Amino acid sequence: MKGLNWFDKFLFFLNSLFAVALLFSYLLPYIPPDSFALLSVFSLGVPFLILVNIIFMLYWLFRLRRQLLLSLIVLLIGFNHLTSIYEISSEEEEPRKDILRVMSYNVRQFNEYGWSEKVDIPEKISEFIEQEDPDVVSMQEYFRGELSIAERFPYKYIKLKEENAEFGLSILSKFPIINSGSLDFPTGSNNNAIYADVVKGNDTIRVINVHLQSFSVKPNMEKLEQEHSKRVFLGMGQTFVRQQMQMQMVLDLIKKTPYKVLLMGDFNNTAYSCLLYTSPSPRDRTRSRMPSSA
Repeated sequence: MKGLNWFDKFLFFLNSLFAVALLFSYLLPYIPPDSFALLSVFSLGVPFLILVNIIFMLYWLFRLRRQLLLSLIVLLIGFNHLTSIYEISSEEEEPRKDILRVMSYNVRQFNEYGWSEKVDIPEKISEFIEQEDPDVVSMQEYFRGELSIAERFPYKYIKLKEENAEFGLSILSKFPIINSGSLDFPTGSNNNAIYADVVKGNDTIRVINVHLQSFSVKPNMEKLEQEHSKRVFLGMGQTFVRQQMQMQMVLDLIKKTPYKVLLMGDFNNTAYSCLLYTSPSPRDRTRSRMPSSA
């Protein structure tokens, strides 16, 4: 570190800590939550570590210092992690007739309980779906009721969590559904997964709609101050464990499925967790659009 003033030496020390932390985070996708639940929580911080290392790299580049190599090398080692944050899409191609257009959408119960001050959320959701014109729509947190565009999807499978529940999961399709079912997760969870076998032409595709366990942690600083941080982290770690159990049920269903599989949903997780990083990708190429909220 010759030629660096005391401030740059301090920055490089911090840079080294964040670089080592990012390098260690590359191992997280290979550590199952049930073997070390608390460690899985740190996968939520991987995007932050990537961003900090990029900032350090740009800082040293601007200063024309070779210290930029530290973050650069670490970022290159985990290049697949970097590209999972933001994808640069190619130009839209003209849709082919043999493509199944799909959409996965957490509709947050169509704002039934007023999470947004806007009162026209159901109409906006309907307009968006109509604009995108998918062949199959998988909705999470679907609230009992019909959208204004329901007639566009003559085939549907809707599963509410309980008999008297108001919300659950749904799969709406323009093509016939010949079979459907539900994977009810263990007691104590409001989440579950459903599937529907959709027939298009000579192909049958099993569409699986998943809504994994949520963390139930809201960005409310007053609430976090009232709770011990250790308890919060332990609870989040156990959520990862429950997600792993739920995902295993989904993977077992996939293994038993005789058709091509299209897996969609709200996984309440990141691309850096063991849960999603090691899960199989869909076996059929489709055009999809997956918004996260209304």
